[in-house]
Amino acid sequence: MHRQKTGARAEYRQQETQRIKDSASLADKFPRLKSLTVDLTYYDPKGVTRSSQIKYKVNLTNAKSVFRFDCLNNECVRGDFDLSEDLANAIAAHRTSAVGEMCCQGWRSKTTIGTVQCHNILRYTLSLGY
Repeated sequence: MHRQKTGARAEYRQQETQRIKDSASLADKFPRLKSLTVDLTYYDPKGVTRSSQIKYKVNLTNAKSVFRFDCLNNECVRGDFDLSEDLANAIAAHRTSAVGEMCCQGWRSKTTIGTVQCHNILRYTLSLGY
């Protein structure tokens, strides 16, 4: 039987999926948190062209405390946006909102590993209720 070789992107996604599965739910880790709304806007590396926007209310019982989002570049290797620390800091400070921007540190594609980083941008707003 022939086994297909797992690429760097797929391997990274599998590791991240397992890390998320192994984490506690947001409700368990942050019992003071009663509501969370997330507004995500993805941009190109220059931060000018918006490629996507997502806004949703998080189900705290089902959502995991490893709070990360994939880079929208389908070719990106080892890139994502992990908001876990920013969320934890906002909760610890009892803030009702957290606004920020992250730059994807993955590689633009499998052929550019080690030479060209992705640098897609995620701008986010977290609205928290207690």
